[in-house]
Amino acid sequence: MPELDSTVKNVVNETIEPMGISQIRIFAEKFAKIPGLIKLTLGEPDFNVPEHVKTAAIESIKDNDSHYSAQKGIIGLRVAISDYLNKRFEVDYDPETEIVVTIGATEAIFDSLAAIINPGDKVLIPTPTFALYIPIVKILGGIPVQVNTTDDGFRLTGKKLREVIAKEGADEVKALILNFPGNPTGFVYSKDELQEIVDVVKDKEMYVISDEIYAELTYGEKHISLAKLMPGKTILINGLSKSHAMTGYRIGYIAAPKGFVTNAAKMHAFVVTAPSNPAQYAAKEALTNGIDDPIPMKKIYQERRDYIVDQLNDIGYKTNLPEGAFYTFSKIPAEFNLTAIEFANKLAEEGKVGVTPGTAFGEGGEGHFRMSYASSMDDIKEAMKRLRIFTENLKN
Repeated sequence: MPELDSTVKNVVNETIEPMGISQIRIFAEKFAKIPGLIKLTLGEPDFNVPEHVKTAAIESIKDNDSHYSAQKGIIGLRVAISDYLNKRFEVDYDPETEIVVTIGATEAIFDSLAAIINPGDKVLIPTPTFALYIPIVKILGGIPVQVNTTDDGFRLTGKKLREVIAKEGADEVKALILNFPGNPTGFVYSKDELQEIVDVVKDKEMYVISDEIYAELTYGEKHISLAKLMPGKTILINGLSKSHAMTGYRIGYIAAPKGFVTNAAKMHAFVVTAPSNPAQYAAKEALTNGIDDPIPMKKIYQERRDYIVDQLNDIGYKTNLPEGAFYTFSKIPAEFNLTAIEFANKLAEEGKVGVTPGTAFGEGGEGHFRMSYASSMDDIKEAMKRLRIFTENLKN
């Protein structure tokens, strides 16, 4: 095994070097080593990819579809994405010029920020939220401005947004990142709440990156895309990982005005050239003939959600009913005198249940923990039994 030569030990990107990997992954990997632990950490659907979607990928391989696709993705998939977005969310995008197929939503987020940020630019990030936004902004030379939304029910209000922009300087803020349905909180913005945000940013020189990867997983009102209310300034991020249980296929996409997509597509081409063909044909099938595939999955998620939220509140962990996604975000009782990380470690070691500490999702997550109910009901029921015993022991 080669050892790093001493002459290059200090040749390193000084922005990346001090960064750790995602706390979500750290705790998931750490807890996986504990024998008998029930892991409710990762947002990984426990369903299989629908059979007709798998068949489409297999047929692509059999047809020797092994050459580079168009850099923005095969046109058939981009047409399917355009049709899907129009049918589901009443937004219109030209598949030729306004859609880019990416390696998951993560690449879409990176490409989008890379097309916006210059060194020193500020990006507003309401927290708690998806863990990767903050390090990506830093890597690109931007300044992430975390906006703690805990006191507002984990929602960014128009009032708070206006205050933050005024404080940070309207000419310095270049983007706002919204994630809804929310990870880790499961909240969903209503049309009125989105309109508040639109009213604040519509005359500002800033984009809104709207990460709507959980759009198919809402349990009450139908998801409303920000792009419907503000198409000219919204960068819509979505994909098939959560809706069709296709996490390993790594298909996401950007939908935005041509003037933005032109530069985002350049970054996409520099980073990955093009997505995998079999995965793209699978995604095309999912959005063409499998548009209703998420419905039975969502029904099962909702049953799990109702059970786990009832149990968490009964045991003593204040938990709001998630309106979307497949996570609960619970308050750690102050009497325990434990930070989120301390609580998660203690629960794993003593209670044999793996959860993600709220601090993995930014400053607004302290004092909370996330559980994923993208796991079997048997595992969830056993986890709740163990949590109850663990909690009783903590109190004694």
